[in-house]
Amino acid sequence: MKFICEKNTILKEIAIAQEIISSRNALSVLSNVLLETSQNTLTIKATDLKIGFKTQIPVETEEEGITTVFCDKLLGILRSLPEGDIEFEDIDEIVVIRPLFQKMDFKLRSISPDKFPELRIAEEESFFSVPQKDFIEMIKQTIFSVSTDETRFFMNGVYMEQSNSGLIMVATDGRRLSYINKIMDKPIPMFKPIIIPPKILNLITKLCSGEGSIIFSINDNYIFVEFDSHKIYSTLIEGQFPNYRRVVPEKQQYTSIIDKNSFLDALKRVSLLVDQKSNRLFLDIDEGAITLFTEENDIGMAREEIPCDYSGEKIRLAVNYMYMINPVKAIDTEQFIISFTEANKAITIVSEPEKDFFHIIMPMQLD
Repeated sequence: MKFICEKNTILKEIAIAQEIISSRNALSVLSNVLLETSQNTLTIKATDLKIGFKTQIPVETEEEGITTVFCDKLLGILRSLPEGDIEFEDIDEIVVIRPLFQKMDFKLRSISPDKFPELRIAEEESFFSVPQKDFIEMIKQTIFSVSTDETRFFMNGVYMEQSNSGLIMVATDGRRLSYINKIMDKPIPMFKPIIIPPKILNLITKLCSGEGSIIFSINDNYIFVEFDSHKIYSTLIEGQFPNYRRVVPEKQQYTSIIDKNSFLDALKRVSLLVDQKSNRLFLDIDEGAITLFTEENDIGMAREEIPCDYSGEKIRLAVNYMYMINPVKAIDTEQFIISFTEANKAITIVSEPEKDFFHIIMPMQLD
């Protein structure tokens, strides 16, 4: 095997491959990335047995072949090299890496590709497509609410199901919930609701160009995804996702319209003196203003008032400030709405004007 490739072109793909296999043992073939060159195309494959990754990039092939090399070291070498073209050559289970016009070379031992696991392939007829920009937005509106509690593994991913006119995605950790229902131009075929691990969703967000479509297939407890020049698949999380509809308030009595940037700036400043054990922040909502403040502690306290559009009884809410930051950041309008009924009941956050998503936060105790 022998080929020439531009440094940054291959560096980007090897970096993604390393993200997938980073937890693997250095002595295992699963720590290696597979390189196969044919007809001026380099195919790159990586897997940790749960997630599989495949992509293709253009190269100048001088000798077709296939091999695997330790991905972490290959990535380190590529990052250290100067800009320009790089020559790769496999000689007797040694991959030689030489930047052109530079007097240097690196040698990496390879492992036979025969030991590399076969990547799974989805059935052609099972695919359906959605716009990349829509799916990326769905991920960004939900993924931060995924639970990290491994004892409740069924909440360690984003739930996805078909709706009458598109796709629904939901994430929750039991104290907050994020929901989006995206209407699609093309009908979505019936599929059993699934729970998608966040690792593949983060990869999709990082790799998608935002243009064109992303193609899905769901079968045999796997999700297969194709977009641009990439193909990725992942095992799904098994288990029964909670009935999220039970915690969604049918109606909220009060609403407050707030400027997004003003709120985030105030939240950033006031949270500097939040108690780090509880993360509890107080919101006093009154006609024309909302006051953010912390409880007094050994370090001190902070208070800031910003204007808002509110007409109703004065109310005090206690929230985990971390649960406020992510949903408000994800909103892409200049204003957002906080809706509530009582201090001890669920709080709803939506954009202003309202769109196809909402976020729910359970309040903390006031005492």
